[in-house]
Amino acid sequence: MSELESTSEPVFSIVSSFVRGRNVLLAKANFSDLYIDYYLHLKDNGIEMDAESDQLLKTALAAFALHCVSRPRNEVLAWTINFQKPLLNLFLGGDTEMGAVVGRVFTENVKEAEENIFYQEVVRGNKPMHRSVVPFEGRDPLSAAEMFYERSEQRPARFFRLEEETFAIVSAHPDYDEDWFAALSVEDVKALDTTEEVNILETRRVKWSCGCNQQRILQALLPVWKQSQDELFLGEELIEVNCPRCSAKYRISRETMEAYDQDSKESTD
Repeated sequence: MSELESTSEPVFSIVSSFVRGRNVLLAKANFSDLYIDYYLHLKDNGIEMDAESDQLLKTALAAFALHCVSRPRNEVLAWTINFQKPLLNLFLGGDTEMGAVVGRVFTENVKEAEENIFYQEVVRGNKPMHRSVVPFEGRDPLSAAEMFYERSEQRPARFFRLEEETFAIVSAHPDYDEDWFAALSVEDVKALDTTEEVNILETRRVKWSCGCNQQRILQALLPVWKQSQDELFLGEELIEVNCPRCSAKYRISRETMEAYDQDSKESTD
């Protein structure tokens, strides 16, 4: 049994298929189960989200999960989708071996630029990190992801919202039918199982999971603590720290930080 299968965290499945004769890969899923976990995460951490940011993140999360299941099973990757006017960053992180995806919205300290920028960072196995930077127009995460595929992946892909919470990706393989691919509509993608020869390749299980915990937060805070305890706590006995990947809230006391610092010193002696 894999680690993903043995975990108690909720999972859902994304099915990938190959469309013969057209030479494209199709992956689609209804993301309602993943969205439930996302909303539970917001509730558990007291995170408030405005309607536009919520919709943008949900759409980007679906596109990112579909991208992840089309990748090798040994990658850790992240998307940052930077929107200008108004300023907003969408962050998506994933682990294709674990089947884990996570995301959050940044509305503060977002870098101003002349255009919207799509970033991908990916690490495969023990290889160095590879970064892609692609400009895009508009405020649609699906269009941004399509531009990323066109300019960085060296093969086109199209993303479709089939229903309110059902999304699909159709990605091209060598010798794909270019005219058919370009003309695809939402209704065409909905009907592919009946109009084309579609063969299931694999089913991957996916879950909302960041992997953050208090231990990792303490580890990240330790260098600042060693440099200046007062700078970290600003005269307070308790601080609240947000995970940079999922925005989960952690309350850290001076006493906890002191104990962690002492433990780390003893472990290195």
